[in-house]
Amino acid sequence: MHYDQVGGGRSTLLPDRGPEFWTVDLFLSELDNVLSFLGISERYHLLGQSWGGMLGAEHAIRRPQGLRALVLSNSLASTALWMSEAKLLRGEMPPEIGVALDRHEQGGTTNDPEYLAATQAYYDVHVCRVVPNPPEVARSYEFMAIDSTVYNTMWGPNEFFCSGTLREWSAVDRVKAIDAPTLLMSGRFDQATPATVQPFFDNIPDVRWEIFENSSHMPFVEEPEKYLASVNGFLAEYDD
Repeated sequence: MHYDQVGGGRSTLLPDRGPEFWTVDLFLSELDNVLSFLGISERYHLLGQSWGGMLGAEHAIRRPQGLRALVLSNSLASTALWMSEAKLLRGEMPPEIGVALDRHEQGGTTNDPEYLAATQAYYDVHVCRVVPNPPEVARSYEFMAIDSTVYNTMWGPNEFFCSGTLREWSAVDRVKAIDAPTLLMSGRFDQATPATVQPFFDNIPDVRWEIFENSSHMPFVEEPEKYLASVNGFLAEYDD
């Protein structure tokens, strides 16, 4: 099952709520409510993609009794690592892209068409390499255009410039508490670079890691057959 979190997709949108409302604890409570409502809290697998992986790690750190296996897909162990790696990835882009990004970020003009075009160039390399984006990816951006309150409040204007409430977030020193078998997944060209994923691999006791050689941040649409086979194979080991 895949669910739209509060504030996104077809769930309730609350554009008037401020940063004090949009917290990790809010989304942890929502996840608990979903598990309870579905009647599966005593036995379930959990897959979290990107921000969902951050949330999944937070959930697993609490050692919920019913969690049988965990998949952290294209996610990060800390925002600081993500930001430092994004700076390196930006430095590998054509010089004019980096210049445009820096100029508009420093000037506070991140809605400028030049900035948005430079951002898209980065996304085409490190977010989704299927261009034009598949319909399901395009739809997610359409929903974001309707209301991006949660994203802008917790993260920021785009994937590589975190100015929101998650800018100090880190689970590096806490993921050692995760006792569920864990599969890490990332793409070779992913903005979730090996450095951002490494703390998961180093500190989660029962962990394995698969890198998709032809993917960036969305291997589920870039290499869908391989991705699904990997997830299904892993979860089948704990489907008792």
